[in-house]
Amino acid sequence: MKLDRTIIKSLSLFDKMTDEELDALLVPAQTRRLPIGETVFEQGQPASYFFLLLHGRLKVTQVTSAGQQIIVRVVHPGDLFGFAKALQRSDYPGTALAAAESIVLSWPTEQWPKFVERNPRLAVSAMETIGQRLEEAHVRIREMSTQEVEKRVAHTVLRLAQKAGRAEAAGIRIDFPISRQDIAEMTGTTVHTVSRILSAWESRGLIEGGRQKLLVCDMAELASLAESLPERR
Repeated sequence: MKLDRTIIKSLSLFDKMTDEELDALLVPAQTRRLPIGETVFEQGQPASYFFLLLHGRLKVTQVTSAGQQIIVRVVHPGDLFGFAKALQRSDYPGTALAAAESIVLSWPTEQWPKFVERNPRLAVSAMETIGQRLEEAHVRIREMSTQEVEKRVAHTVLRLAQKAGRAEAAGIRIDFPISRQDIAEMTGTTVHTVSRILSAWESRGLIEGGRQKLLVCDMAELASLAESLPERR
């Protein structure tokens, strides 16, 4: 598909680049449109490309040694991902698949050194992304270790609303399909437990659910709930 340069230019990562610099960056890039559920790459597959999400949402999953699937992160528009070379890896540590109809740019992995050498802001962005992922991993480990399930679910829903929320008259709509199974995989619990918690919140007017839809009606009350619940001892 033909890529409109203005789409790239609108991303903060590229807005300071000249048209000539941007064109040079895009020469080796490939554009791919993904329907919901299609994978970009799979866990353990050789890391032949790195990527930029232009539009949509992706979820990155991992299968643990015990065979449990967990969602380790959600990729948002403007995010670089799959840059295994920067992590000194030759394979992808997880599976990335489209949670909504998405558009990604990809570059061959061997382009990574040239990519960051010619574009210092991209190198800084990659390092910031790695730092954010480490921080997110630490937060999730702490939540799994110390927090009751309802508090973990509350924090997860709040993060989704803050990063992927769209304001509506009735609240904040998470703007891609999100299932109770997804939330269970993000919080290390069961679908039954997530369903029970969300149903209780819905009856209190904190959220409105639906088939793979979630509207947060009262962010302040949900945040208060997330902070006020006791932690495990």
